[in-house]
Amino acid sequence: MTQQIIQAETQLTVAEKPATVGEFFQLMKPRVMSLVIFTGFAGMFLAPGSMHPLLAAIALFAIAAGAGASGAINQWYDRDIDALMSRTRSRPIPAGRVEPAEALGFGIVISFLSVLLLTIASNLLAGGLLAFTIFFYAVIYTVWLKRSTAQNIVIGGAAGALPPMVGWAAVTGSISIEPIALFALIFVWTPPHFWALALVKNDDYRDAGVPMLPVVAGKAETRKQILIYALILAPTGLTPYMLAMASVGYGAVAALLGVYFVHLSFKLYRQPSDKAAWKLFKFSIFYLFILFAALIIDRVAIGLF
Repeated sequence: MTQQIIQAETQLTVAEKPATVGEFFQLMKPRVMSLVIFTGFAGMFLAPGSMHPLLAAIALFAIAAGAGASGAINQWYDRDIDALMSRTRSRPIPAGRVEPAEALGFGIVISFLSVLLLTIASNLLAGGLLAFTIFFYAVIYTVWLKRSTAQNIVIGGAAGALPPMVGWAAVTGSISIEPIALFALIFVWTPPHFWALALVKNDDYRDAGVPMLPVVAGKAETRKQILIYALILAPTGLTPYMLAMASVGYGAVAALLGVYFVHLSFKLYRQPSDKAAWKLFKFSIFYLFILFAALIIDRVAIGLF
């Protein structure tokens, strides 16, 4: 394993020309950043009170930039294993389009500026939560958890679950049970989402020495854990309705989607295949997007009627 990593490091080519803006943007993991923008906006939109539209836009930009900065630091640190995995070897650093030192400096500077900007645009609590989110993903998850435990996604999922809380705090300057419920929804969703992908990409993770659950515990145990988490996720998705954050319309959507999530997870458990795992992975993205969209639409509808 050590020899593979050394070989991967030697294969990393040094950029022959300055990196473009687009290549630095790719360091920020735009797909992940789009999810952060959406869930962070949901937290801001659902929070009681209001912000000036310009300040709200600046706050949301800062949250997105912070998430992107932590992604850049993640890619800097993971450049050795990224070079070994088919899913990640075309990223800017292992592909030789961005030098590692440039990526690290970019991530650190944007991290600092995003926290400062959010603190100025909103409040110290929101800025502090964003700083903690960046630190948790870039250091706790990337440096420590990812390479040391099969529970890396379970614990590390906290970083991806924090944006709604940051958005809520940006508006209210406080934290209450409602944003914690949004945090819990993403936190419980994260393991079955990533483990479904890990089942398909198991060989990649094994060759890179990343102790994802399928590599350490086997595919059968992973499918079992996915089903268990799906059974927890289904009622967790109903929490906003039970806390009176949303109407029965949202509750119906959450219930139907939760049942189908369990159905796909049970099908994967009983009839394992890469096709079933991939189907669950794709649906999990749809599931989270629709739930947060339903929360926003529900709040708009309540305001209209």
